[in-house]
Amino acid sequence: MDFTPTEEQEAARELAGRIFADLATHERLGAAGGGTDTELWKALCAAGLPGAVEETGLLGLVLMLEEQGRVTAQVPFAASCVYGILAVTRHGTEEQRDRLLPGLRDGTTVVTGAFPERGAVVSHDGRLSGTVEWVPWLRDATHVLVPDETGTLWLLRTEDAARVDPVELTAPWSAGWLVLDGAPGERLGAVARDGDGDGAGGGDGVGGMGAAAGADVLAAARIAFAGLQAGVCAGSLARAVEYTSVREQFGRPLSTHQAVQLRAADAHMDTEAIRVTAYEAAWRFDEGLDATGAALTAAWWASEAGKRVVHSGQHLHGGMGADLDHPVHRHFLWGRQLDAYLGCGTELLAELGDLLAEGDLS
Repeated sequence: MDFTPTEEQEAARELAGRIFADLATHERLGAAGGGTDTELWKALCAAGLPGAVEETGLLGLVLMLEEQGRVTAQVPFAASCVYGILAVTRHGTEEQRDRLLPGLRDGTTVVTGAFPERGAVVSHDGRLSGTVEWVPWLRDATHVLVPDETGTLWLLRTEDAARVDPVELTAPWSAGWLVLDGAPGERLGAVARDGDGDGAGGGDGVGGMGAAAGADVLAAARIAFAGLQAGVCAGSLARAVEYTSVREQFGRPLSTHQAVQLRAADAHMDTEAIRVTAYEAAWRFDEGLDATGAALTAAWWASEAGKRVVHSGQHLHGGMGADLDHPVHRHFLWGRQLDAYLGCGTELLAELGDLLAEGDLS
């Protein structure tokens, strides 16, 4: 395996880094509050970065999401790229790709995903019913990708939901409570008929195909958000290093104390573990190899190690770390949110254990 970025991936990362660094400032993040920075989102789309994912693949997206995580930029970049561009590109029909991808590239269409809910939504004759307690960036989304009870993927317009109620999360992700009551959905991918001929799922053909597509999108999401967590942790650690290098105690910088150095070193190793497992999983995904186990591994590191890193970052700031308006506190909130999203550590280990028991993990 080779994690060296291609020229296209490196160019996309550098461009994303410049845009995030220029626009996702402490002052702008404070002004955005719990919502999305619409001007930043427009700048990313004008630069063609969402559309670049079609060329750079999931690894390219992971590299760009690292840059977002460093500054905790409040845009639906991860969600719309994973649940929109990648999902439509990999699983949509030719007609769906032609119709949906232009809007996803220019940002006029924003897709989020009701993942990893299992069995929360049921489908019947193309109508969806059920409740998902929180969906990230739902308040910004024009569409939401929903897996039904069989894992089949359905794309529905947010305006067709019975209710979308605001939900405030640990991190400011513009989340919403999704309530569906017979909402019309569009099946992502070619329609395959089951034994009864209704095409709504439940047969071996449709259910199996749907479950595979749903599992593929969930794996991509876990890898992408692990990359985002790597950036969040790197940003938290960078702030801690900067702070402890200038803050003095007993006449010398905090960074010269061995306990501080050891804590920072552990955080650095954890951050690198998150990064390298996310890179490996993204590489396997892009190469068409089975990435299920690698995605679970990356997500586990993002959950368990990410939690440790953002706690360390806040702890190394001492009393300043308790200031809710300090930039490092955003990294703490994002790190804890990412720890819980798409499965916390114990849940992910249980899934890995099932794969090992089944002999499906290479």
